[in-house]
Amino acid sequence: MINSPIEEIKNKLDIVEVIGGYIKLEKAGINFRAPCPFHSEKNPSFFVSPSRQLWHCFGSCSEGGDIFKFVMKIEGVEFGDALRILAQKAGIQLKKIDPKLVTERQRLYEICDMSCSFFEKQLEAGQVGKKAKEYLLNRGISEKSIETWRIGYAPETWQGLSDFLVGKGYKRQEIEKSGLAIKKDAVKWYDRFRARIMFPIFDLSGQVVGFTGRTFGKEGDGQGKYVNTPSTLLYDKSRILYGLDKAKMEIRKKDACILVEGQTDVILSCQAGLKNVAATSGTALTLYQLGLLKRYSNNLITAFDMDTAGDSATKRGIDLAQAQGFNIKVAIMPEGKDPADVVSQNPKEWEGLIKKALSILDFYFKTTFSKFDCQTPEGKKGISNILLPIIKRIPNRIEQSHWIQELAGKLGVKEEDIDIEMKKIQEDKPQTIPINREVQGKPSKTRKEILEEKIISLILKRPQDLSLIEEKFLSFFSSQTKEILSILKQIPNFNFQDKALLEKFPSHLTDFLNELCLMAELEQEEEPKKEIQICLREIQNLEVKKRLDQISLAIKKAEQENNKEQVETLTQEFNKLTQELI
Repeated sequence: MINSPIEEIKNKLDIVEVIGGYIKLEKAGINFRAPCPFHSEKNPSFFVSPSRQLWHCFGSCSEGGDIFKFVMKIEGVEFGDALRILAQKAGIQLKKIDPKLVTERQRLYEICDMSCSFFEKQLEAGQVGKKAKEYLLNRGISEKSIETWRIGYAPETWQGLSDFLVGKGYKRQEIEKSGLAIKKDAVKWYDRFRARIMFPIFDLSGQVVGFTGRTFGKEGDGQGKYVNTPSTLLYDKSRILYGLDKAKMEIRKKDACILVEGQTDVILSCQAGLKNVAATSGTALTLYQLGLLKRYSNNLITAFDMDTAGDSATKRGIDLAQAQGFNIKVAIMPEGKDPADVVSQNPKEWEGLIKKALSILDFYFKTTFSKFDCQTPEGKKGISNILLPIIKRIPNRIEQSHWIQELAGKLGVKEEDIDIEMKKIQEDKPQTIPINREVQGKPSKTRKEILEEKIISLILKRPQDLSLIEEKFLSFFSSQTKEILSILKQIPNFNFQDKALLEKFPSHLTDFLNELCLMAELEQEEEPKKEIQICLREIQNLEVKKRLDQISLAIKKAEQENNKEQVETLTQEFNKLTQELI
């Protein structure tokens, strides 16, 4: 019988689907694996067990747990927030939440979602809102898209939204913290968004965290054409890509993400059938955004202004992506048009532009050579000034060598000369995609801990090998390992795949046992008995060496104190111990 929303969520959601919504998983026998999202690594050490509904990293961070712990880690939220995120995915209504779990973050989520509903209502029922909707329809945005993307309208009132939210039980200070109100003085606030078409911004879980407002119905209100939510506890423009929450599965399916600049570019592209699209919202790509994209694909197709001359923010973001190993292509847009213009006029043309996208280096070569005369010394210098730093940032040496050859051939110079000039270029300090700091700070396991875990996982898979653990080895083990082995000895014919096995152990060992059972599933040792014996010998040697180090220090101290009798005793003990090294 399900007696809590936590158990109900776990019963309704599959861990593979939940984690698969965040990172790209591949089948590995009965389990799934991926590079760990919580630390940098080349080989996948992150495993997900469908049978146990657990995940664990067998790499340097050693993190693991259930779907709640994963969401807490990947989203950087507290348990109450993870509960709400997963309840939403499971379609479960949380009727009454423990007040202790209602965090400040959750209050802000509620304010953002309720504000979104308010704006949606204004678009449908308000007099000016209906005109705003007509404008959207004329721009080619369909009724269905308006509903899917929850587009709304902020009325031209100073406190319309704020008064509505206060009436729902929220404080004006909370509304200000959400970015929806601005404080005028000690006792007065006014709405940030007024007379604007409202595009809600969603996080990776599809929750509203902020807004972009486009002016409509009142021009020249002292603010720009577009106004965005400022940085809040929920919203940071450097950490969000508009539309990624809806596009992530399609990006994985097509193994490519189309990057555009604006919200309408995303919406109209989805309408046209190209749904693997996300928007940078006019800002340069950041390392955090690239980290999000890396979970789904290494292939990017840009569809915005890519002027190579000048140090534009767009170019810096693309250079950063190139340095992180992304394969980048550029869809060349018709002059004076953005994707929304192209799609609204001819959706097929938009598809064609994406299919004809040039590789980033082909694009850079084409546009750079069109700006200079490659027959003159000045032209060759101008071309090399732009292209050499770009080529130098290519992380793959073989690919880099190809473009050096290409440039040398087009300029009619020796490859050696290109190489000499490229070495003169100051190399930027490489930046890496940020990893969860809390996980990074976790101390790594000792060699002895790793060996003990290996032994237990092998015994869990082959109970008959428990007899290999002789009495003399028990003194070398940690208290936790001793406790586990002691309990296993009392369970006849145990099976690590039987979940009832965990019920035989005290609660403080459950998480650790789950990790070891998952490890047992992954074990592929051809000679497990021999492997256990090797591990036992190494543990014994580690303990003997530890004791020898202690005796060496004691001998040194005794020598300093001129205690000849103690030196003799300790030396004999030292010699006797060395014979125990295997």
